[in-house]
Amino acid sequence: MSTRSPRESVPVPAELQARLERAGLRRTLATRAALGLFLNHPQGMLTHAQALSALQVRGLDINRVTLYRLLDRLAACGALQRHADDDARTWRYSLADLDDGLAPRFECDACHRQFRVAEGSAPTQAAATDLLRTLAQLGHQGVRVDVAIHGTCAGCLPARGASKSQG
Repeated sequence: MSTRSPRESVPVPAELQARLERAGLRRTLATRAALGLFLNHPQGMLTHAQALSALQVRGLDINRVTLYRLLDRLAACGALQRHADDDARTWRYSLADLDDGLAPRFECDACHRQFRVAEGSAPTQAAATDLLRTLAQLGHQGVRVDVAIHGTCAGCLPARGASKSQG
């Protein structure tokens, strides 16, 4: 790995730092740089290849397998969320929600941006609690519930006037 440091440094929020510490992850240069990618663009999602390319552009020479393992560890400790991209047959990673409330997220299948639907937090939290309670009654230990709605965001939808004039 190169000794050249990435060009930008982003402070790691206390809750995110606590998650790293609970998981026993050290704040290495690679860890800080990878988290920085997601902290700079909290609504963005990156594939492994996109993260690798972005880190290399920033001056970090990281082994691709090391990055795979790092992204998976960051997802396992709750710093990142891992999402399946069925179209590309790959994983996409995004910054995990740092608050305790469970808000559903809307993910645009065209641009892969995510939007939190905060108005759905209370009913979603109630449903998640019921699901976790049911799992516990069956002898399982649920850790978290992720709620995602997929579709196309307003920015990626074709202009409404253009679609009417083509019809």
